[in-house]
Amino acid sequence: MHLLNLLRRFAVTAAATASGVAYAVMYPRESLVELKPGDLAPDFSLPGSDGQTYRLKDLAGRPVVVAWFPKAFTGG
Repeated sequence: MHLLNLLRRFAVTAAATASGVAYAVMYPRESLVELKPGDLAPDFSLPGSDGQTYRLKDLAGRPVVVAWFPKAFTGG
């Protein structure tokens, strides 16, 4: 019975690892851009709390404030 549990744990770990590797290959992260003070922000889009998606370039010429709050412990 102990051997069966050990094999089951190994199989689950192997499956999770394979799943993570497959996800990383299929959905590579976008390269991160490091900005310095005064740099223009690259175009990006974010979902708003009103359900709409906002894109920075659509707000060109207007002041933009990006604020976010972690959902944990905020009731959000």
